[in-house]
Amino acid sequence: MRIAFFGTPHFALPCLDMLVENGYEVVGVFCQPDRRSGRGQKVIFPPVKKSAIDHGLPVFQFEKIKSEEGVEKLKSLDVDLMITVAYGQLLSQEILDTPKLGCINVHASLLPKYRGAAPIQWVLINGETKTGITTMFTDIGLDTGDMLLKDEIEICEDITGGQLYEKLANLGADTLKRTLEALEKGTLDRTKQNENESSYYPLLNKSMAKLDFNDTAKQIIDRARALDPIMKCFAQLNGQTIKLLKLKVISLDLKGKPGEVLLADRKNGLIVMAKDQAIEVVDIQAPGSKRMKSKDYLLGKKIPVGDFFE
Repeated sequence: MRIAFFGTPHFALPCLDMLVENGYEVVGVFCQPDRRSGRGQKVIFPPVKKSAIDHGLPVFQFEKIKSEEGVEKLKSLDVDLMITVAYGQLLSQEILDTPKLGCINVHASLLPKYRGAAPIQWVLINGETKTGITTMFTDIGLDTGDMLLKDEIEICEDITGGQLYEKLANLGADTLKRTLEALEKGTLDRTKQNENESSYYPLLNKSMAKLDFNDTAKQIIDRARALDPIMKCFAQLNGQTIKLLKLKVISLDLKGKPGEVLLADRKNGLIVMAKDQAIEVVDIQAPGSKRMKSKDYLLGKKIPVGDFFE
């Protein structure tokens, strides 16, 4: 099979590596354009571009793959199959009709639940206990195509969004490998998605990192771990933005109002009341400071008991 691979971030790397290591004929790698980043505005290659170059594969980058130039380039490659893994652009029907065997997508959720661009973070925010990978034949809808294979994993209580991202990226490569083997053998079954069971979640935005201590302790902790490391959750304390980076429920029977500082010392650390129970802020980052353990921070700084995170 002549394969065109579409992907951009680190999440897509294990799938691309798997294709190369198993001898699949990848005739072109499509990814998002290079971007400028950081204070120096240096040009940054997408991770997939760097990997493709290392593998000696041709790379194609279009601001809009649906443009005439993008479509013509894909058609010129005479591909049998497209594979998409977190590419980052919507595909037109003309593009989907180009490969002879269609387009297979690797999606990081158990479809039809958690359609959309950020399923890894949303399953943690919502306190789910399982997730996984679904391969599917892409159609013109958003993650609505016929499902192929699924692999499910349990979600550990303390896993972060970054850790789950890596775990699912590796699982995605395994699921894709089995999907391609079944396709080659002619044993690949298609299952339509049940729209009554579907759910869609939007892109993440920076406002989501603001913690609300009127939420339950579990809701607060799940949000903080879901957004780690792509965003640093925060709350306001006496007019300052304090980043609360690692949180856990404590067993101490303490009472107070949501957001109230109950304890703040070297022995107990920083303990803050949520809606239903107290939370220990394990890691903290104050303005102009680096990330550190709250107990270490409290050696040199004082947070008055009775103040409120808002």
